[in-house]
Parts: sequence; structure tokens; C-alpha cells
Amino acid sequence: MKNRLTELLKIEYPILMGGMAWAGTPKLVAAVSNAGGLGVIGSGAMNPEQLTNAIHSTRHLTDKPFGVNIMLASPYADELVKIVLKECVPVVTFGAGNPAKYVSTLKQHGITVIPVVASDSLAKLLERSGVDAVVAEGMESGGHIGEVTTIVLVNKVARSVKVPVIAAGGIADGRAMAAAFALGAEGVQIGTRFLASFEAEIHENYKKKILSASIRDTVVTGMKLGHPARVLKTPFAKQICELEAQSPLEAEQVLVGSLRRAVLEGDIDSGSFMAGQVTGLIDEILPVNEIICRIFQEFKQTIKRLYEEVLP
Repeated sequence: MKNRLTELLKIEYPILMGGMAWAGTPKLVAAVSNAGGLGVIGSGAMNPEQLTNAIHSTRHLTDKPFGVNIMLASPYADELVKIVLKECVPVVTFGAGNPAKYVSTLKQHGITVIPVVASDSLAKLLERSGVDAVVAEGMESGGHIGEVTTIVLVNKVARSVKVPVIAAGGIADGRAMAAAFALGAEGVQIGTRFLASFEAEIHENYKKKILSASIRDTVVTGMKLGHPARVLKTPFAKQICELEAQSPLEAEQVLVGSLRRAVLEGDIDSGSFMAGQVTGLIDEILPVNEIICRIFQEFKQTIKRLYEEVLP
């Protein structure tokens, strides 16, 4: 497949991996890139030295393009940008804020810049700053979320900017990818589906919970703390929601390290298992290359069916 996004990123399929902190390891990143998509290192919890090591490890595992996601809420954000520049990483995605101040410098070094946006107004602002594309991420996604659904957000953003739009949130198969393209997207970003892969280096408890969850088995924590995140329903998640109403500061303290505990230790009692509402559509662990192949094949079949049956 060729479109503006595949040509911009020099990839085979317009499929990006979400920048998942702790879970976006070199092994998973390289698997996505080797399969024809764009793997993205999740640097959210990393310091500069850890990011440098992750970039080097990824380059040992793939000679294909890959990216780094930088969370602007990170205390190391400025330093991580410097590492990306030093290491000449091909693509940088940004989350949790406005990265406009970094765009010019990154572009001058030939780096493709793709921010994640939760509104059409931010998408337009960042287009004026010179970004190459935007990820319109709806509230169905796992991890940190905005307030607008994917179908509404992608539709609006695609009408508002001229740069390629990548849809995210609630996308785990070819049908959802086709729906995103119908709304004007030229690519998709996928997170939760890649967690349920052989290459994902997350705890087995995490993978089992994704497989057993339904589409109603997620909850949003952190809403009253100013940084809402979608996670799987657990007694711990329920505890956080109740604690937020009584003592937001205490809830924030309890949340510290909870994602790490879920990813690395599979801690059911004090871990935050970030996942999107697509959990109910995921029923088996597969190799990354098979996941991407199945998504793209179903995408093509869906487009063909619509063309032949709905629009004869």
C-alpha cells in the first residue's frame, strides 16, 4: 500500500505502534517495524541514558524506520528531545501536551514530527508549527485519554488540517482501520492489540487480563487529577476512583509506579493495567507480523466488500 503516510515514514503499511511507557520495548518496537509498520519506543518512564540504550538496542534488532514517543509531562522531556536529535531517530511522536517549541529544531535535523492530539484546535495549531502529520486519538484508547470519541475526533480533525491524519483509539482490526479511512484518516495507531503479542515483554498476568476482558471492562482513573487514563477494571482501579473523590492528592501518590508494577510484575493488587476498549475484540496472542498481516488483509476485504456490495 502506498499513500502519503507510508511515503512519509518509508513503511509498507500505514500502521503505527502507540508509544506505550514500559511496554514499548526494543523487542516489540523492532517487531512492528520489521513487519512493515512503524514501531515506536515508549520513553514515558525513561531518563536520557535509558532512552539512549533503548535506541541502540532497537537498531541492533531492525534496520527499518522506527520512532520515539516523548510524553511532554516527563521531567526529562527537554533532555529526551536532545537524545533524539543526537541519535538521529527518524520519527518522533509526542503526547500529553503541546510540542510546538520543539518542532522547528527537529525538522531542521530531518526528523519527522507527529504529535498526538485530542482536539481539532490543537491539530490546527500544530499544523501551523510545521508538524508532518497528527495522531487524532479518541477516548476509547488505553492510557492517557481526551474527552472526544475516535469517530467524532478523526472526522473533525481530518476536515480541519491538510497534513496526514492517523486515527487512534478503539482500533485493533481491519474493520476499524477501514472505518478510520472512511473518516479521512491515512493511517492508524494501535496500542492494546500489540500488547497481546508474543513479542510484547509485559507480564503474563497483563496479557491474560487483556484476553479475558470485555469491551465494558475498562474504567477511567485520574479524571479528577487532571490526567485521565483508561485502565482495566480491577479492585485497585476501583479503589483509585473512590480515593480520587475523597483525597485526590493521596490518590495521585498511590498511582505512582502503578503502571510499572502492572507491566513488569503483573501486580493485580496495586498495578494499573492500561488498555483500550478494544479488549473485547482480542481473543488470542499472536506474533506481531501476523497481527499486522491480518489487520491489513481484513482492511482490504472490508473496502472491497463495501465497493462491490454497498456501492455497486
